[in-house]
Amino acid sequence: MLIRKAAITDAAGIATVHVDCWRTTYKDMISEEFLRNLSYEKRTELWTNNISREDSSIFVAVDEEGRIIGFTSGSGVKPGEYQEFDGDVTSIYILEKCQGQGIGRKLLSRLFEEFRSLGFRAAIVKVLEENNSRRFYEAMGARLVDSTIVKIAEDQLTLLVYGWEDIRI
Repeated sequence: MLIRKAAITDAAGIATVHVDCWRTTYKDMISEEFLRNLSYEKRTELWTNNISREDSSIFVAVDEEGRIIGFTSGSGVKPGEYQEFDGDVTSIYILEKCQGQGIGRKLLSRLFEEFRSLGFRAAIVKVLEENNSRRFYEAMGARLVDSTIVKIAEDQLTLLVYGWEDIRI
């Protein structure tokens, strides 16, 4: 398994992981209709755009056959948000069958390495309260710093904000 910086040609692979992970991770949290209507094509457009942006850091985990099995993305914290933090882990997704193998740790470590090269010292991540991946962030040393209610489709959900005051993990 290899962790590397994402290229434009990775957009479709990232989109596939993104949609498939939403459908497995959020199947009991978000409406079935919303998840069924997620589009690989629209997510490919989204990730093509994201990879093209200079203010975004995106890394992929690639298996021995060259398939993307996970990814992470991040950028600076939005202006006015969580001013004691400068980096924002905007996503980490790993195909369900590949979870529990240390891929998330490797992806997060690589993203934090990039953040440090940009001068960032601390970072946040937002995760739905019902998402078990929050345990991963806790195990990686993040602490709960905030929570809020968000609406996804017709569902009202609690969004937790975790933070690392020091991203040298």
